[in-house]
Amino acid sequence: MSHFPSFTVEVVAALGLPATVLFEKSLRPDRRNSTGMFLGETAVANWLVETLRAQPELAIFVALAIGFWIGPKKVGGFNLGNVTATLLAAVAIGQLGIEIPGPIKATFFMLFLFAVGYGVGPQFFAGLGKDGLKQIVFSLIVLVACLIVPFACARLAGLDIGYAAGFYAGSQTTSAAIGVATDQINRLGLTAEQAKAYADAIPIAYAVTYIFGTIGSALILAQIGPRLIGVDLAKECAEYEAAMGGVSGQDAGVFSAYRSIEARAYRVAAGDLTGKPVRDLFPGLRIFVERLRRGDQVLEADAATMLQVGDVVVISGPRAVLVDTVESQMPEVDDRALLDIPVEQVDVFVRNKAINGKTLRELADEPAARGIYLRKIMRNLVEIPILPGTEVLRGDVLTVQGSRAHVDALTKAVGHADRPAEATDLKVVAAGIVLGGLVGAVSVTVSGIPIGLSTSGGALLAGLLLGYFRAVHPTFGSIPGPSLWLLNTLGLNVFIAVVGINAAPGFVAGLQQVGISLFLWGAVATALPMIFAVLLGHFVFKFHPAILFGVCAGVRTTTAALGMIQEKARSKVPALGYGMPYAIGQMVLTIFGMIIVLMMNAS
Repeated sequence: MSHFPSFTVEVVAALGLPATVLFEKSLRPDRRNSTGMFLGETAVANWLVETLRAQPELAIFVALAIGFWIGPKKVGGFNLGNVTATLLAAVAIGQLGIEIPGPIKATFFMLFLFAVGYGVGPQFFAGLGKDGLKQIVFSLIVLVACLIVPFACARLAGLDIGYAAGFYAGSQTTSAAIGVATDQINRLGLTAEQAKAYADAIPIAYAVTYIFGTIGSALILAQIGPRLIGVDLAKECAEYEAAMGGVSGQDAGVFSAYRSIEARAYRVAAGDLTGKPVRDLFPGLRIFVERLRRGDQVLEADAATMLQVGDVVVISGPRAVLVDTVESQMPEVDDRALLDIPVEQVDVFVRNKAINGKTLRELADEPAARGIYLRKIMRNLVEIPILPGTEVLRGDVLTVQGSRAHVDALTKAVGHADRPAEATDLKVVAAGIVLGGLVGAVSVTVSGIPIGLSTSGGALLAGLLLGYFRAVHPTFGSIPGPSLWLLNTLGLNVFIAVVGINAAPGFVAGLQQVGISLFLWGAVATALPMIFAVLLGHFVFKFHPAILFGVCAGVRTTTAALGMIQEKARSKVPALGYGMPYAIGQMVLTIFGMIIVLMMNAS
């Protein structure tokens, strides 16, 4: 009557462990059953298995818990990542014979794709101008190679549609393609059994090829690529940084005028500091007179304020500049009341077209930049270096520090202050997914095969448009950063968990049948497009080596590779090339999940 012996054999065998290793330390040996387990433990395990079968939604969270526990753990500098670890955990749990019915998988996948589109929308449209054309053309050429090479490898390896789709998704590390490919398989008019067989093959091929897809891409771009074109990546980044106004001898990618900000009080004693606007007192230095005490009055200062002997002034700026320069001309005093200035640090979302494409050097001279200190720039969830020559693009998030008055002035000129908020505009999010899904449901029949975006592709498009409109008009459709992360991460990983659990029965057998050959073909499909991208970017598009490898990592949307590139370069400069290609890659690689199915079906 017990289901446990089958559970023990299948799950423990899948994990590669002896059947008794999990239960060696327990009660008396004479109470073990035929499987080596104690009778009380058998009853508990059977109850757990039956509960998960009766309440399969719990199995999803078990897979998530295990996946997010194992995923970040590093071995030799690499880790499985949350997605792959969750998939493998789900496959192991799925050996219990659990099935996840209903639309749970599709629902969470649509949430994920909507979040992806929302996140890259501003950068996607910002790059459609003339300044981004070069990177767009390069990205599209490389992305075509990321489709053609896996397709050719799949044909040479004799893979069917399901294995080919998973092979493409894993070798190109695009998890989103799994859902889009599954949707297209279900639209091919196949029998239910054949469609399920193809769909169940996708996670097998994905799991086999994803690990090298991640590790191999990082090694090629960070280690092999620079040697392939004969450059010293660290040296190139240092030179590029210097050309953009960086200061040598500092932490890589950090501009000194924006570090270690303080406010101190000084008494004006020298006559040469009077009689001219405060903006002219310390030329070339990013320090500001914030306020002053004149007699019994406390006055707020602006760029045109003139000082008088005896004034006590509050000056903000980098600590080193205040100590080395200001203190040599004015004695420091302790005036706590005067120094009590409301200061805040806030993220400002760039939406002003007039700001797009300007460098930090240019923006520093704008009146709205007075009293503002830039601490960080985020572009598509990746931090980029702060250098005088760094261009600010629409959709960037600037972390700035200054008095509330200065921050408000900057926000008015630049975009929208993303102050801490808890509310997500769910009505707009839900309506956007519905409208996108309806658009995606429209299809055109070609040779008897319906072709369209699918509801998931429609959700991606809706997120893209809403993210852009939110950047232009930040009064609706708010999704705070933590909420967007949750939609993205939970949506994808719940989808992956359901895929793994439902595909589990045939996973181990499929892995045994195609594992080694699929892994080797996957290595080829991963390596060739990346090598091609490096050569194309260097010899044809003439990208500077300092940003070339960031551009290549962005096309393949592999943040892990970008991290290794920056470590090799000892600089954040490569991230300057990551944003636009990443936005293009997220969109196109996902859509190619549908195209690979159509190509395999037609061949």
